Amino acid sequence: MEKIITFEDFTKVDLRIGTIIEVSDFPEARNPAYQLVIDFGGLGVKKSSAQITTIYTKQDLLNRQIVAVINFPRKQIAKFMSECLVVGAVKEKDVVLLHPEHKVQNGSAVL
Repeated sequence: MEKIITFEDFTKVDLRIGTIIEVSDFPEARNPAYQLVIDFGGLGVKKSSAQITTIYTKQDLLNRQIVAVINFPRKQIAKFMSECLVVGAVKEKDVVLLHPEHKVQNGSAVL
């Protein structure tokens, strides 16, 4: 186990469900990545960069619901401004995106 956090620490992380509505190649990234545009419903549309090109095609990702942290500060990655962090599990060296088992409303909180 890594560091122990309190429940209050956990509640600071705003995990939400969003749907990927646009996927683009990101040739300027240091490691192979996609630029994602994600719809979080009433919370708006946010962009993210994700190094998930080895197991996902752009078509695989389009219209897929994902889990993301939406309250991180914006981060400049090459000429791209990332506004949220998609969440995944590591399988060997690849990232497998986390997603709801059933379709839910975009912007739904992950508890």
